[in-house]
Amino acid sequence: MNQSAQTNYQARLDSLAGQLNETFEGQGCEVIHRLGEATLVVPRDRLTEIATRLRDDAPFRFDTLIDLCGIDYAAWEHSDWATTSASATGYGRGVATERAGGLEQRHHRLAAVYHLLSVELNQRLRLRVFVDTDAPVLPSVVTIWNSANWFEREAFDLYGLLFEGHPDLRRILTDYGFIGHPFRKDFPLEGQVEMRYDPEQARVIYEPVRLEPRVLNPRVIREDNRFLKPQPEAQEQPQESSDA
Repeated sequence: MNQSAQTNYQARLDSLAGQLNETFEGQGCEVIHRLGEATLVVPRDRLTEIATRLRDDAPFRFDTLIDLCGIDYAAWEHSDWATTSASATGYGRGVATERAGGLEQRHHRLAAVYHLLSVELNQRLRLRVFVDTDAPVLPSVVTIWNSANWFEREAFDLYGLLFEGHPDLRRILTDYGFIGHPFRKDFPLEGQVEMRYDPEQARVIYEPVRLEPRVLNPRVIREDNRFLKPQPEAQEQPQESSDA
């Protein structure tokens, strides 16, 4: 992106952030404007109303829902891989979590994130809605953006988010008898059950997991000698010869 285009993009982004602040001030929303992006954090109980205005109001015209996904912030700002030393046995996320007794229960742990596009105004917006961890329920936006249909089913399947008013909220990627939601941070890496085809019974059967928790070696940060600047070699000083 050249300088002119960058300046134009930044001006439109600043204008969008200003319009969001002006329109939704005092409605429990938060506008985050940084890193060349705009994010609008919306209260769960006002999602339908605000989403409709984002689609219809002249300053926004977000007529297209590009994507919708769930997010689990349970391990936010915690990385099992950030280390400068290795252990004798190594470790992995699932093993460390199990030994520690579970992940931290954050107040704002689960969220749904919507990526919106205005084709008419050539602008984008991220919409974020936090939900209650114990009852992760929020309104469906299928009647506002029809493309949300399968996206909401995917967020339900992988994160356990429940969308009220969805016309057909079923699992879409995992098996119908699948236990749990595999993209949650507390989902065990080895899974809940294992399945195999039994030729004697001529069907697929489910059994308890027989795999031991896998232990992974951490990604240790080391200096790369290829990028170290060569140190100047010490030059030997000539020894003065003494006359015999």
